[in-house]
Amino acid sequence: MMDPLKNNRWLAYRKARPAAKLRLFCFHYAGGAASVFRTWQEALPASVEVCAVQLPGRESRLREALFVSAEPLLDALAENLQPALDRPYAFFGHSMGAILAFELSLRLRDRGLGGPEALILSGRRSPHSPETDRPIHDLPGEEFRSELRKLNGTPEEVLAHPELMELLEPVLRADFAVCETYEHPSSEPLTCPMTILGGIDDSKTPLDVLEGWRRYTQGTFRLKRFPGDHFFLNGPSRSQVLQAIAEETQRTLHRLEGATV
Repeated sequence: MMDPLKNNRWLAYRKARPAAKLRLFCFHYAGGAASVFRTWQEALPASVEVCAVQLPGRESRLREALFVSAEPLLDALAENLQPALDRPYAFFGHSMGAILAFELSLRLRDRGLGGPEALILSGRRSPHSPETDRPIHDLPGEEFRSELRKLNGTPEEVLAHPELMELLEPVLRADFAVCETYEHPSSEPLTCPMTILGGIDDSKTPLDVLEGWRRYTQGTFRLKRFPGDHFFLNGPSRSQVLQAIAEETQRTLHRLEGATV
């Protein structure tokens, strides 16, 4: 049978699993790409199909225009991912990806298209928590790169490489613009379970701003923190993070199986 999602440019590194009971859509952080999730399939239950979301302007979509604000990007995501929402699904997002996963959940619900069975948000303050960092997306070049060093998400060898930065800097600036101009409109809470992940040493997301997510769902709320800074999911805690996500998808699968009995 032909895979109807094979040529969907919004999904990358996907290994089709026709018998999967749940799709897990993964949204990457600012400056990242779908390759962040390339090996996640092997770490999750066999009945879960990982769908790594590829935004324009990077990797296989390098020549496409970047989005610089959340609203049009969310519209595009809702339209282009809808064909893949033909079976139960969950969302995972880290940092910028958490914004997209959360707001897309609300958008799909409000359009009468249901919503995710579970929402896993990582490395992002709750929407009503005040922003403590100054905007950096429009800073001059050297000042912008200095701020990137503080975030510890871009390797020094990349920051020091003019050709690489020529490619990466527009992506980073666009993604930071999405995050820094984002404002959450008031909304009714979701009903799905919500799991919040954070790094113990991440100064951007202390415990109280992670706890603040509790008000955005009427479903089960879980909060887990791991050793590491803002990019804890790529560091030594990676296996623990994947285990936590695997456990959440397994809980979702059990709940879905119970609903069909």
